[in-house]
Amino acid sequence: MAANPLHAEIARVTARIIERSRPRRSAYLAQINSAATRSRSADRMGCANLAHAVAGSPPDDRFKIVAQHVPNIGIVTAYNDMLSAHTPMQPYPELIKLEARRHGATAQVAGGVPAMCDGVTQGTAGMELSLFSRDVIAMATAVALSHDMFDAALLLGVCDKIVPGLLIGALHFGHLPTVFVPAGPMPSGISNQEKAKTRELAAQGLVGRAELLESEMKSYHAPGTCTFYGTANSNQMLLEAMGLHVPGTAFVAPGGDLRDELTRESARTVLGIIKSKRYAPIGHVVDEKAIVNAMVALLATGGSTNHLIHWVAVAHSAGITIDWDDFSDLSNVVPTLTHVYPNGSADVNQFQAAGGTGLVIKELLDAGLMHADVLTVRAGGLQEYTREPYLNGAALAWADAGESKDESIVRSAARPFSATGGLKLLGGNLGRSVIKVSSVPDDRHVIEAAARVFDSQQALLDAFNAGELEKDIICVVRWQGPQANGMPELHKLTPPLAVLQGKGFKVALVTDGRMSGASGKVPAAIHVSPEAAAGGPLAKVRDGDVIRLDALTGALNVLVSDQAWAARTTDIMPLALRQSDGRGMGRELFANMRARALTAEQGAMSWL
Repeated sequence: MAANPLHAEIARVTARIIERSRPRRSAYLAQINSAATRSRSADRMGCANLAHAVAGSPPDDRFKIVAQHVPNIGIVTAYNDMLSAHTPMQPYPELIKLEARRHGATAQVAGGVPAMCDGVTQGTAGMELSLFSRDVIAMATAVALSHDMFDAALLLGVCDKIVPGLLIGALHFGHLPTVFVPAGPMPSGISNQEKAKTRELAAQGLVGRAELLESEMKSYHAPGTCTFYGTANSNQMLLEAMGLHVPGTAFVAPGGDLRDELTRESARTVLGIIKSKRYAPIGHVVDEKAIVNAMVALLATGGSTNHLIHWVAVAHSAGITIDWDDFSDLSNVVPTLTHVYPNGSADVNQFQAAGGTGLVIKELLDAGLMHADVLTVRAGGLQEYTREPYLNGAALAWADAGESKDESIVRSAARPFSATGGLKLLGGNLGRSVIKVSSVPDDRHVIEAAARVFDSQQALLDAFNAGELEKDIICVVRWQGPQANGMPELHKLTPPLAVLQGKGFKVALVTDGRMSGASGKVPAAIHVSPEAAAGGPLAKVRDGDVIRLDALTGALNVLVSDQAWAARTTDIMPLALRQSDGRGMGRELFANMRARALTAEQGAMSWL
């Protein structure tokens, strides 16, 4: 079937982004194009510099780099052995080095980047480092590549802040051909619904720590990425849509011959760009159309709301300016094609078996909802990303994604789960925020109730445990933005709020904090901007104020007269929170980041 022409709204939003970005994008391209015209690093470096750079390499590699002028790949790795998603990457550098040598090239581990797990730090002081770890990873990537010894780069990472950080860092070396190398999801454990149910029972005190721990251990039980469709797995979908992976590599399981061959193929792919002299550095691959393709893929799959922060920062690093209006306008025309937990019952392994990323990209391209005329790390362009990899004997091959193998998980654009994306932009006298509605029941898209204001996540949990929230209620949790405390995720609130909703109460959350890709069935207006700590309107809300959250019309308002609202004083972040914030668990080191952080809609960037 012939593809439809590009949808008019996709074209309109793209043109708007291009025009808005023109000055900064032009300056960015001039900068990376200038870097690309320099002579090869090993040829322009001083003798002492070069000797330092190759002193630790095997003699044959030293000879190839210095005398034979072969391509040299820089590897930046997020490997560590306490994060399940990154544990499988331990052998990758050696696989890549051996493959590079087979093709007359060399590879060096340029550096490592930190990789923290939000699942480990949820509800702890360490979670206040999470968002800004993205910027640390970006800086660590820059440090690794700053040795300027490389003709190309391979970036090894999977999870929440790691991929955006690697991508931001790499875009500051936009003259380098660059391929991302993931590790794949862990095998399916207990169902996500069963895990969520146990959490709700624990929140009610109906099961103890032993039962809860058993449930969690059966869910998170092996090397690989968590199997729900949160930020980590959304990362992989977006990288496929941007053409930065070996096609179809996102959700292939860790270990085994296919995964190893895909890792080798990453080296072959980046070397193929160099040897064919095809101009495809990452700064040109990541252009306005690629950013729009990523946004469309996010919306079509009900992906993580974290990317409304991260991809703003990613785009900025490529000289491109996007905002939440762009996401909202795209969401109005992009259909929801997948139901993967928390938007459905399936996990990413079932999604992969039903057709995976290749099927989603094929459907979006055929429907005219993605740009086909884009540069990717593969010579065949984005069409190559409509296929899924397999081994034909020992050789890597690809087959067309075909039709959906399970329409309860992934559907065609002609028969979507919803005609629009799973994201809504909210605005009103409480500021601008976003809500992920793809997993919220239809009868909960509008909530009007009296507010209860909390200054911390723990305060809400305490009120729930004391039985104070057994009513229709909108819980306002403030002082959770980037400047206040680093904008931690507030997932500890999901089980108690789900319990209240399950009892029939009308419940919603309004916060300047994050809920990310694992936000569930409770309506949550998140990322409220400007944040309370910056004098935002959440600092004016009082207990008992009636708030209306309307995801149908896109409104978030406190129902107070304009005159009374304007006259109301703005609270200051409590001294106790300011005194404790940033002290202990390394938080002191992030004080400058908090002070400099932009709003969530501006990507919460700390380096501008």
